[in-house]
Amino acid sequence: MTMMDEMQLSFQSKSQNERFSRTVVAAFVARLDPTLEEISDLKTAVSEAVTNAIVHGYPDSIGKVQIKMRIYEGNMLELVIKDHGRGIPDVNKAREPMFTTGGEERSGMGFTVMESFMDKIRVISKEGTGTAVTMYKKISGERFI
Repeated sequence: MTMMDEMQLSFQSKSQNERFSRTVVAAFVARLDPTLEEISDLKTAVSEAVTNAIVHGYPDSIGKVQIKMRIYEGNMLELVIKDHGRGIPDVNKAREPMFTTGGEERSGMGFTVMESFMDKIRVISKEGTGTAVTMYKKISGERFI
């Protein structure tokens, strides 16, 4: 597939940046003329991935969260949310519904939500190095600007 455009964003792992990241991603994809449902799905998945990076990647410190988004020919999106935090010891376990290491205030549904709103997700993590969540979604719009 041919890459048509890309963007990168880096910000501190502060909770107020979760909303900012959703807005930036939605603005970047707007050129593809997505439906309101597609925008909502994308914003929800980004919110979950960024929240995971902030809460679980850097539970006791402030670090960097990075977003890289690519648009490929045919309106296919690739979105990578990456942190350099503590990493996930067992990715398969972390992807199970209701599993959380975040205490009672966390639902353990982050990866499940991402999977339900995106076409495909991939999670790569190493303890002490960080986590990268790569998500893909085909946008139904017919234009690329």
